Amino acid sequence: MKLVPGNRITLYKNGAALFPAIIAALDAATVDIRVEAYIFKDDSAGEMIADALSRAARRGVAVRMLIDGFGSTQTPEHFFSPMQAAGVSLLFYRPARGQWFPTRHRLQRLHRKIVLVDGKVGFTGGINFIDDFNQNFSLTHPRLDYAVGFEGPVLTEIYESVFRLWRTTKWFTDLRMQHGGTLPLVSDNAVGATTLAFVTRDNLRHRRSIERQYRLAIAGAQRSVLIACPYFLPGKRLRDALMDAAQRGVVVEVLLQGVADYPLLQLATRSMYGNFLAAGVVIYEYQPSMLHAKVAVVDDCWATVGSSNLDPFSLVLNREANIIAQDAAFAATLRASLRDEIDRNAIRLDAVAWRQRSLLRRIASWLALALLRLVSAPFGVPRD
Repeated sequence: MKLVPGNRITLYKNGAALFPAIIAALDAATVDIRVEAYIFKDDSAGEMIADALSRAARRGVAVRMLIDGFGSTQTPEHFFSPMQAAGVSLLFYRPARGQWFPTRHRLQRLHRKIVLVDGKVGFTGGINFIDDFNQNFSLTHPRLDYAVGFEGPVLTEIYESVFRLWRTTKWFTDLRMQHGGTLPLVSDNAVGATTLAFVTRDNLRHRRSIERQYRLAIAGAQRSVLIACPYFLPGKRLRDALMDAAQRGVVVEVLLQGVADYPLLQLATRSMYGNFLAAGVVIYEYQPSMLHAKVAVVDDCWATVGSSNLDPFSLVLNREANIIAQDAAFAATLRASLRDEIDRNAIRLDAVAWRQRSLLRRIASWLALALLRLVSAPFGVPRD
């Protein structure tokens, strides 16, 4: 992990805060726009982003957009046509339309969410291009998610990563090398006081990079660990790190989904609750709507916001991207936001009550975990 000083970072909670900032940056673009997205939905939010990208392309900005070929399969192809007509260069990462039989190759998805503009500003996190209430479980509470905007020298490494993936995807699409355009110049001059790192997960050099950073931060924690994650099925080493931290007196808290969009995964996750609770890990479940945030704060000085869940798909298969910030002010802002959501909208699980739950519920959780392991094993997902 390369730590880069001299940056500025801004936290955005939900698409309602993030999308206006992205659109403002797109409308100010003069040279180059790069976009990676997992879900680009044909709804009010998606249309606003699409219109801004089209406007930029029509005024001569080079716009390149890489969309995951599975995450956006429900988005009709005609949604992308106006953008392409306006001049947006569009690629789909491993298209999956009409391909129903899963293979390890098809399960390795582009789960990153990145927007880069003119070498000056970038955005990343867990928020897809989708309205906060679309595919949600509530009409009154938006989906809970986070992203960050950033400026400064850290953009250099992010541009290089996005450029390489675009060029690789273009080569596999056209079976010939295609140039990805000239990368915008990113200034090395400091624009702020925040030290940032861009950490990716892929299936080559960075297979365990994001998980490793979580484990290192947790192992070094002295006071507190706070994690929010919707899909939580960590391997043994990460589970041990959390439980070891709790047993040595660190306050370890985990915010997970209460209302699940994948009930089987939630059942499997709950099979691990007993060991966590016995070790002193505090577990909350978010109640009013869908939890989609993938963030963590350690000791009020280390924080991460990104696309990576702590489950086998994110930690073993998908392409993911997280920003890590070593900054007390940013960590405090993220912690305060999470604490507010926990206080208002989450329930804390009681260890005694959890041990006394019915045998039927315990069996259901064990069977769900066994089934997930059985189904995922052929695709190279390890047992732990």
